[in-house]
Amino acid sequence: MSSPIPYVIALYIRLSTEDSKVGSFSIENQKNALHQYVDAMEGVKNAEVLEFIDNGYSGTNFERPAVQELLDQMREGKINCIIVKDFTRFGRNSIEVGYFMEMVFPLYGIRFISINDNFDSSQLHGDTGGINVAFKYLVSEFYSRDLSIKYKSAKYVKFRRGEYQSKTCPYGYQKGANGRMEPNEETAPNVRLIFELALDGCNPNEIVKALFDRHIPTPAEYKAAHGFNGHDISRCCGIWSTSAVVHILDDERYTGTYIMGKREVTEVGGHRVRMKDESQWVKIPNHHPAIVSKELYDQVQAKRYRFKCPKKNARVYPLRGKVFCGCCNHAMPRTAKKAATFFCRYTKVDEAAACHGLVIGEAELEGMLYEVISKQAQIILNLDNLSNAGRLDVQLAEQAEYDKKIEGYLDQKRVLYEQFILKQITMENYKSQKAAVDSELDRLREIHTNLKLQTSQMEMDEKAKSARTELAREVVGAGGLTAGLADTLIDRVYVYPGNQVKIVWKIKDFCMEAA
Repeated sequence: MSSPIPYVIALYIRLSTEDSKVGSFSIENQKNALHQYVDAMEGVKNAEVLEFIDNGYSGTNFERPAVQELLDQMREGKINCIIVKDFTRFGRNSIEVGYFMEMVFPLYGIRFISINDNFDSSQLHGDTGGINVAFKYLVSEFYSRDLSIKYKSAKYVKFRRGEYQSKTCPYGYQKGANGRMEPNEETAPNVRLIFELALDGCNPNEIVKALFDRHIPTPAEYKAAHGFNGHDISRCCGIWSTSAVVHILDDERYTGTYIMGKREVTEVGGHRVRMKDESQWVKIPNHHPAIVSKELYDQVQAKRYRFKCPKKNARVYPLRGKVFCGCCNHAMPRTAKKAATFFCRYTKVDEAAACHGLVIGEAELEGMLYEVISKQAQIILNLDNLSNAGRLDVQLAEQAEYDKKIEGYLDQKRVLYEQFILKQITMENYKSQKAAVDSELDRLREIHTNLKLQTSQMEMDEKAKSARTELAREVVGAGGLTAGLADTLIDRVYVYPGNQVKIVWKIKDFCMEAA
C-alpha cells in the first residue's frame, strides 16, 4: 500500500536591510512566530514544513532567490500552504502581490496565511480579503516609497558631508583603519606613472606598452593575487586594456576629491541605473590623500586628445563584432580607412606573442567567408533538385488510407454491438468477434501513429529545407557577403596567423566546418 502524499507547508521569511533595525522583524523572531502558528494549526498534523529565507532583499519586487525557489516548487505541485508573518514579508508591491493572491494561488490550490493580518485564504471561500487587504497593501507600498525617499535623502546628506564610502576603492587606493580611502603603497605608484607618461605625451596604447614592459599586473590580476576573484583574468597575460588606462586618467578622485552620486536607480526596488549630469554629482576637494596633484591632473586633461565617436551608421559593416583573434581570443578591431583591416590590438605590446602583428584585410576576409558560404549554398540547391519531393505526398496518402481502415473497424464494432443488443448474436460470439476487431484496431492505430509521427517529421523537414533553400538562393544572388547574411549565418570568425580562419556558424545544418 502506497504511503499518503504529505501536506507541505512553506514558511516564507524576508528581512531587508532596513528591517534588520527592527527587532521584531528579525529572522529568528519570524521563525519562532511561524513555527508556533504551525504547531497550533488543526488538521495538518505530521505536515512537512519547509523554510524559505531571503535575507537582505527588498519587498518591492520579486527578484529574490528564496521566493523564486518557493514559487518554482509551488508550480511543480510540491507546496500546499504558504505562511508569512504579515503581508509585507511576502511583498510590498500591491499589483504583483494582488496578482498572486487573486490569480496564482487559487489556480494552484495554495492556502495562503498571513498571521498578523489574521488572513487565511481557506476561510474566504473564493474571496481575496476585500478592501481591508487591498488597503493594507496600498499602505505598505506607499510606506516602501516613503522609506526609499527617506533612505535616499539620508544617503545624500552623508554624500554632502563626505561620510558615505563605497564598498570598493578605485585602483591605487585601499580602505584604511578608519574606513576611509588611503593610497595603496603597492599600486599608487602605478597610478602616478600613468599620469606622468600621459603628461610626457604618451597615448593610452603607449602607456599600455610601458606598463607591460615594466611587468605591472593589471588591476584584475592584482585583485586576484590578493584574494578578490571577481574577474576572468585568463586572457590578461599582464596586458592592460586601454579603457582601464583611460578610466584612471579620467578619475578626479586621484586628486583627493570625493565624488559620489554619479548614478541613480530608475525605480523603487529596481536595479537599473542611469548616469546623472555632472552638475548633480557631489564633489568635495581634499577629502582623502591625493595620489596625484591637482596641477598634474589638470595638465594631463589639457594635453589629452579627445575625439567624438563617428555616427553609428558610418561604422556599420558585415563582420562588426564577429572577428576575434584565434590566439588570444580578444576581439579584433577594424581600422576605419579605405582599405580596412582587422588587427589584434591586445597583443600589440607583446612582441613574443603568437598573434603579435596579426592583421587581415576586410575585403580578403569577407571574400574567404563568402566563398565558403556560396559553395555550401550551391551544394544545398543541387541536393534539393535531387530530393524525393513526392515522398511526403505518398506518406499523407498512406496515412489517409489507414484512417479509412480504422473507421471501417469502428463501424464493425458498432454493428456487433447492435447485433448483440438485438439478440442476433450470443454474448460469446460478441466477445470473441469484438476481441478480434479490437486487436486489429490496436495494430492499425499503432501503424497510424507511427505514420503520423513520420509525416509530422517530414513536414518539419520540408519546412526547414524550404527555408534553407530560400537562404541558399539569397546567398547565391547576393554576390558577396552582406550584413544580413553575416548576422544570419555567422556567430564568430577566429583569425590565426597565416590568414587561417575558423568560422563558428549560427545555422549548423547550412554550413560545413571550415578552417
